[in-house]
Amino acid sequence: MNKFITLAFLLLSSSSAFSQKSKIKTTETAKPFVLGVIDEIQSKELNEKRVLNIYLPEGYNPSEDTKYPVIYLLDGSADEDFIHITGLVQFNSFEWINQVPKSIVVGIATVDRRRDFTFPTTIENDKTRFPTTGHSNQFIAFIEKELQPFIDKKYKTNESKTIIGQSLGGLLETEILLKKPYLFNKYVIVSPSLWWNNGSILDLDSEILQENFKQQTDIYIAVGKEGLTPTEIPRVMEVDANVLAEKIKASKSKNIKVYFDYFPEENHGTILHPAVANSFKFFYSTSKE
Repeated sequence: MNKFITLAFLLLSSSSAFSQKSKIKTTETAKPFVLGVIDEIQSKELNEKRVLNIYLPEGYNPSEDTKYPVIYLLDGSADEDFIHITGLVQFNSFEWINQVPKSIVVGIATVDRRRDFTFPTTIENDKTRFPTTGHSNQFIAFIEKELQPFIDKKYKTNESKTIIGQSLGGLLETEILLKKPYLFNKYVIVSPSLWWNNGSILDLDSEILQENFKQQTDIYIAVGKEGLTPTEIPRVMEVDANVLAEKIKASKSKNIKVYFDYFPEENHGTILHPAVANSFKFFYSTSKE
């Protein structure tokens, strides 16, 4: 009996030692999972350094001539929208799906979205609640004069430039579309906070509405079941988004293409992922390149 107990003890000890060695071996061979690269740009327009999370598509080679579309993502920090939007881009560019051309994704990490994504407001209560707001002009200048030239110089890019943003990011996109439309040729505007400054942005005139606007520009606008906005004068998110879509649809230019998407089963927190997936179907419905 004692011999049996001794043998059992030895077997258990041996098994435990093997298990520990196995765990050590697994730990030693573990490697980090790399999705992209982290780059930085020192901005004179913003007077600060900005972090960029960048996804380079499979097969990307800086020494080759192949050039890629660029998708600029607002709220592009690793703990915001960069990972899941990049996943959508990668998935849809798989050869057996071929919905989206292989693309570079540039996630602009957030510093102060209320400062960067909003223009000055006349609403005193909002000035008090959000004292850093009203500097979108500087952020737009950063995109135009610094970020896009930086990306075009450092990476293999072509002429296709998409921008994706939600909420205040959608507000910023709308401002860029109406004021500086040539910065991008594809806009994914999701649940835009058009209520800012009592919806004054909806009253802006723009060259995209004129017959002589020449750049082919595709605009995708999406909104979920989101209801009233956080304003003193009641507004409805769905209505504002639809008004924006109708305003753009009234453009006299044949080069403007707009699609409005309503997601009654999604809310402000859940809409971005399905909306971006749908925007790719809109942009690339006939593209199988």
